[in-house]
Amino acid sequence: QVQLVESGGGLVQPGGSLRLSCAASGFSFSSYAMSWYRQAPGKERESVATIRPAGTRTDYADSVKGRFTISRDNHKNTVYLQMNSLKPEDTAVYYCWGEGHWGQGTQVTVSS
Repeated sequence: QVQLVESGGGLVQPGGSLRLSCAASGFSFSSYAMSWYRQAPGKERESVATIRPAGTRTDYADSVKGRFTISRDNHKNTVYLQMNSLKPEDTAVYYCWGEGHWGQGTQVTVSS
């Protein structure tokens, strides 16, 4: 079955960096676009970034453009989210999405 397993979340100070990973299995990873979403307490889940199957095109939410970078390794069936210049408002549970499935989420907390 399809599995998406996120890792890399944690507590970081404002201005810091984190790299999230999402290991995928159970489907033809290289054939599907992959996305990162996030959900902050009391807010709806929102799209953060998307990468096309070959990695040739990426899209970002305006709130993270220039700070976050999505990438993928189709040999490792893994998608990444490099997050730099983190702000308190980036605090949320971050979810990986692909082939109609969600991962379990990983908590990112930006606080001093």
